[in-house]
Amino acid sequence: MIDRDRVLQVARLARLRLDESSGEVEQMARELSGILDHVDAIGGLDLEGVEPTSHVVDLVNVLRVDRVGPSLRREAALAPAPDPAEGSFRVPSPQA
Repeated sequence: MIDRDRVLQVARLARLRLDESSGEVEQMARELSGILDHVDAIGGLDLEGVEPTSHVVDLVNVLRVDRVGPSLRREAALAPAPDPAEGSFRVPSPQA
């Protein structure tokens, strides 16, 4: 099991604030220990002949091919704008 000092070190590096009075440090120690146990179990697997992958399933690009076509004229796009300026849409500045 990961000790208290290691949990506090990891929490500091991750910029996590753990409440020691509520048992968060002990809970985190148990959870991190469980994660490391799983990593050890995976490390013990025989992966000889298994191809490395970046995804567990094959990914296929489902995007359409880009084609140049007619587009909306600038004047037509700006016609319904309440306050166009210099060929662009004018929007209010964000309030601070």
